[in-house]
Amino acid sequence: MQLLITGGTGLIGRNLCKRWVKQGHEVYVWSRTPEKVASICGPMVHGVKTLAEIDQIPFDAVINLAGAPIADKPWTPARRKLLLDSRVALTDELVAWLAKQEQKPSVLISGSAVGWYGNGGEQMLNEDSPQQSQDFGTQLCAAWEASALAAESLGIRVVLIRTGLVLTGQGGFLSRLTPLFKFGLGGKQGSGQQWMSWVHLEDEVGMIDYVLHHSECSGPYNACAPNPVRNQDFAKALGRHLNRPAILPVPGFMLKMILGDMAELILGGQRLQPKRIMEAGYTFKYESLEEALKAL
Repeated sequence: MQLLITGGTGLIGRNLCKRWVKQGHEVYVWSRTPEKVASICGPMVHGVKTLAEIDQIPFDAVINLAGAPIADKPWTPARRKLLLDSRVALTDELVAWLAKQEQKPSVLISGSAVGWYGNGGEQMLNEDSPQQSQDFGTQLCAAWEASALAAESLGIRVVLIRTGLVLTGQGGFLSRLTPLFKFGLGGKQGSGQQWMSWVHLEDEVGMIDYVLHHSECSGPYNACAPNPVRNQDFAKALGRHLNRPAILPVPGFMLKMILGDMAELILGGQRLQPKRIMEAGYTFKYESLEEALKAL
């Protein structure tokens, strides 16, 4: 297959590139720095700066993962615009380009996040559940998904991947927490009762590969393990894994002072089930947090 990836140099994208090259697919990455693509994603991966460069290539699938990191900086008005533009405006541009192609891909797999649901409290949620609250994160995910779903009018199958906290030894979420724990500063955040839906990187990549190759898969899928954990239990498990105590909590009011509205990403949570991908036949490699941390 010929595959096009946006956000291909990111954590998930570069691992997808490596998997698909091994499978014998031809992979292109749309990037602001195409000269770096080969060194990040592998020498067999093609980097392109503009979609015009690949006009009329008969792509079998497009995987849309581009987006500025949501938790790197406080959500100032300028940052909110960047987050929207890097997701929604880019996806709008991508779908408009797809509309002009003579031979369209059979599927568009587009990124989203479990933040689509908002703060779900104690409710067990799945892909059939409605949004539980409204904040910037939910609005961002909803707009991003709506932009991708516009491709359905072109006759393209659209899959939405609502990703939880990705666990990996290659960076990402854990790379920010690990130094704190090593210095004895790990602990619950806020009440510690909020739910965390997580996924091992191998399962994240495995799920995306699965929906690519199964044409019956469409619509939203929760990319999270079937066993979410509370924040305080996550902290204890990571502390055990690093052989460090997890006893110093971070009060919720302090997070709100430092992060503003973005604190909701930490103080809220979702107790999610990956119902649809399991019904589709995908088998998780890492179902428990202890198994996932041990494997890293």
